[in-house]
Amino acid sequence: MAQQPARHRIGILGAGNIFGRYVEGLRTFPELEVVRVADVEEDRAKQAASEYAIPAWGGADELLGDDAVEIVINITPPRFHAKTVIAALEAGKHVYVEKPIAATVEEAREVLEAAAAGGKLLGSAPDTFLGSAVQTARHAIDTGLIGEPVGATAFVRSSRAETWHPDPRAFYGPGGGPVLDMGPYYLAALVNCLGPVRQVSAATRIGAKTRKVTSPERVVDEVTVEVPTHASAVLTFASGAIGTTLMSFDVWDTELPRIEIYGTEGTLALPNPNFFDGDVRIKRHQDEHWRVLTPVTELFGAVDTPEQHRRGLGVRDLAGGIDGGPHRANPQFAFHTLEVLASFETAQRENRVVQLRSSCERPEPRYAH
Repeated sequence: MAQQPARHRIGILGAGNIFGRYVEGLRTFPELEVVRVADVEEDRAKQAASEYAIPAWGGADELLGDDAVEIVINITPPRFHAKTVIAALEAGKHVYVEKPIAATVEEAREVLEAAAAGGKLLGSAPDTFLGSAVQTARHAIDTGLIGEPVGATAFVRSSRAETWHPDPRAFYGPGGGPVLDMGPYYLAALVNCLGPVRQVSAATRIGAKTRKVTSPERVVDEVTVEVPTHASAVLTFASGAIGTTLMSFDVWDTELPRIEIYGTEGTLALPNPNFFDGDVRIKRHQDEHWRVLTPVTELFGAVDTPEQHRRGLGVRDLAGGIDGGPHRANPQFAFHTLEVLASFETAQRENRVVQLRSSCERPEPRYAH
């Protein structure tokens, strides 16, 4: 009889907008079980537990004190990440945190130190680079389909959060903005494909200083913008490839691609890296037309269906690391992506090219070698 997969019991800290996406995604993995939900508003935790048939609910202290919880998923707002992640690590839990790993590079260093001191695994979103799309692009690069990578472009357009999120203040406050909110998905895809970044030059600004909230379920009518909402940067990768990025909450409409990677023998076009799956297209120099590459891994969710919004692949990656397997969405990878993105504002403020202090390994691919 085949051995049954190990079960990992999970507590989710935060019952906000993406809570359901995690629960639905995690339920696709038999080795993972959500046993508790906690929120600063305990009535919201109770409602979430009832809606998703989760056996226990309450506040953060109860979650951290629950011996049944092995892994804590932290989906609190970014400004609370450092404090809550460290508390969970010190409580003896493995932790998977939503992006960014912390609101600032300084806080992120403290988080990494706490993980190292406690001997527990720490994983961080974004994990969408583990999906079939970016893995397929990585395979194309690793097998030489576009030759040597020379450059890349990445264009972040507004998610229009004020039109659908009931409380979009976190998108426009510390730890938010297009660079730290959507930027991690794009940068994680690029670093997975091209390796770490060596230096950054950038310019940033605030567009509209206030945002009208039109979400039907809004709890605020207007948001004051505290962070830059429009940024352009040039990234020089350690490999020598050069990336050009535009990350903006002021660009609502555009015909620009999401991500393109240019090689000496062809071009790759990647879909929205906020999702795990989607068509990866290639056009080699001798090709007359673009063609779609066959995915090299299984799909996490059907494209253009509600399944595409599910989360949890990074939590499975963390659980695999606990069991002795590769840990790809690891803290060094998350820290490096954060430092790169935080360097946008440093480059603007100090009017200089920023040399990155951190680096990371390209995560082990999920496709078979």
